[in-house]
Amino acid sequence: MQKQLPPSTMNAALDEELRALEAAGLKRALRQVHQRRAGTVLFNNERVADFASNDYLGLAADPRVARAAWAVLQAEGTGAAAARLISGNHPIHETLEHTLARLKRVDFTLLYPSGYMANVGAIAALVARGDVIYSDALNHASLIDGCRLSRATVRIFPHNDVAALAAMLEAERHQFRRALIVVEGVFSMDGDLFPLDQLVPLARRHQAWTYVDDAHGTGVLGATGAGTLEHFGVSGQVDVVVGTLGKALGTVGAYVGGSQELVELLVSCSRSFIFTTGTPPAMAAATLEALRLAQVESWRRDAVRERARRLRLRLRGAGLDVPGESDGHVVPVHIGDPVRTMETVAALRRRGFLVGGVRPPTVPAGTSRLRISLSAVHAMELVDALAANLLDVLRSR
Repeated sequence: MQKQLPPSTMNAALDEELRALEAAGLKRALRQVHQRRAGTVLFNNERVADFASNDYLGLAADPRVARAAWAVLQAEGTGAAAARLISGNHPIHETLEHTLARLKRVDFTLLYPSGYMANVGAIAALVARGDVIYSDALNHASLIDGCRLSRATVRIFPHNDVAALAAMLEAERHQFRRALIVVEGVFSMDGDLFPLDQLVPLARRHQAWTYVDDAHGTGVLGATGAGTLEHFGVSGQVDVVVGTLGKALGTVGAYVGGSQELVELLVSCSRSFIFTTGTPPAMAAATLEALRLAQVESWRRDAVRERARRLRLRLRGAGLDVPGESDGHVVPVHIGDPVRTMETVAALRRRGFLVGGVRPPTVPAGTSRLRISLSAVHAMELVDALAANLLDVLRSR
């Protein structure tokens, strides 16, 4: 007779963990939004102002981008159908890679399905045991996970502290085979910039490689929208440049750019590239059109910065803690407590404004905040209304 197993206790254990997360204000849930139009979305069948997305240039719902995807969708179907090293490498993938390489002023780029996959795949392919990574304390989770997966020694330096990084390099760089310095161009939760013009010469003095995730700078910063490297005048001087296509360009995917040798190594050794299906050709076509529009419609970059300046001026003038550049398109408003942060998010949603609430582990404990993102297609009246309603909500709590 078969012995009967006791009932599983997994659900009970998970329920207890979920209750603890909820009590701490850290439980997360999905929310449905659709019909993105002019800086607004439908949320619970109500049109609300969307200040929570990364659609900085307002291209995610542009019909010209959709038409470019549709034309290739009709001709090529819905998917690449295989990993690119098997039979999923379409000519339009390579056209997009060459276009991105020209924009970023690198020799080659390589497409990945997402920014997360780019970072975990590239870092782990570049360094290993016996090497060292110097990582900014506020780096994105994908960068942190890429560092962990590499099995290299990881040293964390204080956020944006080039002097501290220099001291660490001086003290111990000689102990390791390779050294990789990993930073973000625009920090996604703080909106501030890493001083890349100081990073490049420092890295060269110590024979360290530079790795910059420019996900939130590409399309927005620089004279041509090439990103943070162009903004700081170091285009072509950073060893590894990463960017995503689902933020300012409004599509999906990511890329890693650099030398021919870098890309050839990634094709052979980056597991998150090798062992995954290629991105749909239609999405590559959409991205090419978005890149074209971002170049010819430079007013979009001006517009998003103008809206950011206006919002920051209103909030800082009222005494709020709003870090970052005066025209930074990511606007953090520090609240501190995660429960109060999410209560503020809910109050703004009831007033018709969708903003992001960011809590640990995304940010350090005690630094929970609102993360407000500006878009070129936000009506200025919406920006003013958000500022007025946010100040009113905070005063009432």
